[in-house]
Amino acid sequence: MIFDWQYAASLLIDAAFWKAVLVVIELSLATWLIGIVLGFFLALGKQSQLGPVRVACTTYIWFFRSLPLLVLLIFVYNLPQVYPASSVALSDPFWAGLLALSLSESAYIAEIHRGGLLSIPKGQIEAGKALGIQYAGLQRLIVMPQAFRIALPSLANEYVTIVKLTSLVSVISLAEILLVGERLYTQNFLVLETMLAVAFYYILIVTVFGYGLKAIERRLDVTLRTVAALLPATERSPSPVASVANAAAKFAPEIILEATGVKKRYGSHEVLKGIDLAVHAGEVVAIIGPSGSGKTSLIRTVNGMETLDDGEIRVRGHSFLWAPTGPKGKVSHRLHMQGILDIGMVFQNFNLFPHQTVLQNIVLAPRYHRRAKRAELVQAGMEMLQKVGLAEHANKYPHQLSGGQQQRVAIARALAMKPSIMLFDEPTSALDPELVSEVLKVIEALAEEGMTMVIVTHEINFAFRISDRIVFMENGVIACEGPPQDVMAKAAGSRIEGFIKDARM
Repeated sequence: MIFDWQYAASLLIDAAFWKAVLVVIELSLATWLIGIVLGFFLALGKQSQLGPVRVACTTYIWFFRSLPLLVLLIFVYNLPQVYPASSVALSDPFWAGLLALSLSESAYIAEIHRGGLLSIPKGQIEAGKALGIQYAGLQRLIVMPQAFRIALPSLANEYVTIVKLTSLVSVISLAEILLVGERLYTQNFLVLETMLAVAFYYILIVTVFGYGLKAIERRLDVTLRTVAALLPATERSPSPVASVANAAAKFAPEIILEATGVKKRYGSHEVLKGIDLAVHAGEVVAIIGPSGSGKTSLIRTVNGMETLDDGEIRVRGHSFLWAPTGPKGKVSHRLHMQGILDIGMVFQNFNLFPHQTVLQNIVLAPRYHRRAKRAELVQAGMEMLQKVGLAEHANKYPHQLSGGQQQRVAIARALAMKPSIMLFDEPTSALDPELVSEVLKVIEALAEEGMTMVIVTHEINFAFRISDRIVFMENGVIACEGPPQDVMAKAAGSRIEGFIKDARM
């Protein structure tokens, strides 16, 4: 048998094949895009805390991953025999094939998305919540951009799979590439020549779209970026820095934050055993104590990151958090969000959004909450960056900054929401020793301006130097509190003495 190269070459310009190529591209792209959208919602549903939603999505993914595509294609195409009304769409092989492929592929793509969602650090979500961004906003602004970038290589690979799976649609007589080839070789029996052309067309589609998807992947990879496009000069020139102080003098009578009888447990372990704490306007309170004493649990509870088992939290006299099992019932969403927006939170691990530039990190929450027009928010963002000494880095990405610079950006991001009080959870614990001082200087400058702050820290000397009041926690209770001089005096002969022995006034 002689291979007919001339005939095989002629098939590369065959009109029927190129028409079939267009059908395959339309079918595969539509399936891929539908699968990406539907798969994302299935992935979210599988992780939902709502039992019925979780079970429904998990069942869908299990069923359509288990069902052979060929069986599903035949079933969908013949569905009008059982449900005649569906014949309007399903009598067309293209729409029947698209439905069957989309149902099947969305189950596989859902697991790809779930891998992307699970790879987003929990701190990113908490940082968004601390800025008052609600669930839909978290997904749209923080989770989806990062999860999609992480999942894109696997999604691109899944597109290749979809292109090849379109060959199965020939069983319902859709004129795609394989069916065109089959019709030709049944007429002339030149099977190898025809199949070579079929292979060429599939390889061509996969190669062209593969390069396109790789280009998108490179474009979305922020680690390959240097500096974002500069803002117009009018937006890059900051105006004189406005003070963020929320009190003109120390110890103003107004109580900004008040915790009463706060209790918190994880399982059988009670980490907070009835904490009472009031912070006045302009006051700086440092919370110190050994590891495991409940410091971080307290500050996370105060900020609404954790629920209460008992007690109540008030901001400027308004309750925004209490035990849901208490007489007041569940906290309303409106009250909870009002309290969150009035509290700024700085995490020990920065939790900057890596897909956003420094300036975008700062203006993200104010834009989400529509605090002002974009130009005004950009101006205010630049002012905040100048306040922390990073205006020249506005268009860089977090990965291009040092740890100390990232933490200063995190402080500016929290300040951009103009909170009544700032909470710092071990702001220097993730930094190298030489970077600690630059963050502490920013915090000290805020204290001098009269910013109300609660700082959990192991920097004992810094705490005693900057604070108006020291709170020493141990075993989930406040063991001692008062002005630094008083705490130093009370420490003699107590457990506190060993902890603060190196502190200098």
